[in-house]
Parts: sequence; structure tokens; C-alpha cells
Amino acid sequence: MNGQRILVVEDQENLMKAVQEVLELEGYIVLVASDGLKALEVMEHTPPDLIVADIMMPRMDGYGLYEAVRARPEWITIPFIFLTGKAERDDILRGKSLGVEDYITKPFNPDELLVVVRSRLTRAQQIYQASEAKFNELKQQIITVMGHELRTPLTYVQGYTELALDDVRTLSPDQLQGFLLGIKKGADRLNHLIEDLLLIVQMDTGRLAEEYAQIARVRTDLDMIVERAVNRYNSQAAAHGITLESQITPNLPPVVLSEYYLTDALGRLIDNAIKFTRGQNKRIKVIAQPAGSWVEIAIIDQGVGIAAEEIPHLFQRFHQIDRQRMEQQGVGLGLAISQEFIHLHKGEILVTSEPGKGSTFTIRLPVAA
Repeated sequence: MNGQRILVVEDQENLMKAVQEVLELEGYIVLVASDGLKALEVMEHTPPDLIVADIMMPRMDGYGLYEAVRARPEWITIPFIFLTGKAERDDILRGKSLGVEDYITKPFNPDELLVVVRSRLTRAQQIYQASEAKFNELKQQIITVMGHELRTPLTYVQGYTELALDDVRTLSPDQLQGFLLGIKKGADRLNHLIEDLLLIVQMDTGRLAEEYAQIARVRTDLDMIVERAVNRYNSQAAAHGITLESQITPNLPPVVLSEYYLTDALGRLIDNAIKFTRGQNKRIKVIAQPAGSWVEIAIIDQGVGIAAEEIPHLFQRFHQIDRQRMEQQGVGLGLAISQEFIHLHKGEILVTSEPGKGSTFTIRLPVAA
């Protein structure tokens, strides 16, 4: 007995019993309903692993049932098979266009029914297992990264606080200032982490898109916006022995944008370029120029580069390349947030890279009509 539950929705009692008997002989647990509305009532109490439904039924037909099932997130992965006497091409195409997994016409062949049911259940199980494996991998990534990113700044805060409290009477002003700077460093890192996590929540709930729609405007000063964003990172680059250059075409075409969101996305890419450009006398160049119906802002570094197989995964949340070897900080949200910001602008980010030679991240924004 395999114990998998199958819901059979059929208004013809004889046919319903025939389908039920075939499935139960194979060890399936069969639930039955005479129309779509009754099927939804059954599913509220006992969600099935697969649905076999007629199309022509009273009160709610098979199409209505399918749409109602797919409207519920918790039911969206349940395989759905139409069992119907309607063999017209238009009906078959409509079912397939809705996304129905399979289509069997009456009078049905019991062997055909079983083959289709087995294959759809097997496929659903494979998808579930793959999703679970991916979820567990992501969960482990989050646990590992978040654990490190929370403990490290807390260590700064707790450690320097304890040192200051233990020796508060003997500390010189310079020593006390050093401890306070250590505490601030930890607090800033925690604050940055919290802000990024809140941004992700805003993105997923649609609030960020709503805010963007309210504040985005056509801007004709993109060259100045990019220049200001680059200048914010001059001292950080210099501290790493890196020369940060900008090559910005004057009077760039107008673009619909939010200066805050665009500057944040661009800043994250520049910050990334600085982090992964190791060694003295290296250069990072930011080039902004028109490109047909787009404006392109390219961040070109001489950093460690990225392997070709890693590029498709760069913008995944919590994804970091070889975290231990690179000694990275952060939780792997920077590139994901940058991409979300640029998508709000109806733009895209392109990546080219060569390990050992450097990377180019190019923001493309559509020119405003």
C-alpha cells in the first residue's frame, strides 16, 4: 500500500466508482467528490497528492476547480489530470494552456490511467525532493553565514565593552576612544545586516516597488548622480591602495530613476569591486555612456575574477563564492539587492569576468521616452 491520496472528481457515479476501484486496487487512498465545489470542501480537510477531475460537472466544472486549486499557494504543486469525454482539440488546448499536467479522454483505459497517475506522482515527488534539497542547502548557507555575521560584530561589541568596564579607571582617553571605535564597528556591521534583511522583506512584500513608483522621476542629470556615487568610495579605494577612476559621458540621455535606489545599487557594486581587488596599484574604472536605447554604467575592476560556472548564481540570495578562502564579510545579499534595485528601474545587470584578471559589472538602464 503506497498510501498516496488521489481525489477523483466526477459527477457520473458509475464512472467515479470505476476509477476509484482501479486506483484502490493499486494501493492508492481514493477521495471522491461529485463536483468542483464538493472537491474544494474535501481538500480543506484532506489535501490530496493528485487530482483526477472531469470537466463537465454541475455547480463548478473542471476548469473552475483547476483555477481554484491553483489560486491556493499550498495546493499549487498538486498534479492535476483531466478525465473527460470531451476530446475536441480546443478543449485539450485550453486544459494544457491552463497548465493541467495531463489529459485522458473517456472511455478510459485502466492501464493508461495508472501509467499517467504513476508518472505524475513520481514527477511531483522528484520535484519535491529537489526543492527540499535546495531548501536545505540554502538553510545551511543561511545558518552558517548568519551565525558568523551575527557573532563577529557581537564579539566586537561585547569584547570592547568588557575591556572598557574592567579598566575604566585606568584607561587613557586614546585607549577609551579605541574601545569605543571597536564597539561602533561592530554596531555598524550589525546595523548594515539588519537593514539588508529588512530590504529583502520590503522587496518580497511589494512595498519597495510601491515606494519606487512614488518617487521615480525622469532625470537628466545621470552623469552627476554617477559622479557623486563614485566620489563616495574614493577614500575607501585609496585605503586599499586602489585608484578609483570615472569616465562619464556628459549630458547622458534622460532616465526614469530613483537617485537613492540607483546610488545604492551602484555603490554596492563599487564596494564589491574594491573588496575583491587585491594588491597595490590596482585600478577600478567606472564608465557611464549611452548605448542605443540604453545607458550603460560599467564597473571594471582588476580583481580576483569569477569562474564562468559561478556567474549564473551571483545574484542568488545568501550565495557567496568560496567564502572561507576569500575571507568575505556580509551574508551574500549585496548583489541580490543591487539586481532588485535595477529591476525596479526596468534595467538589468550584465557580468563578464576572467579569473585572475578581473570583472566587469554593467548596469543597463532604458532611456526615457
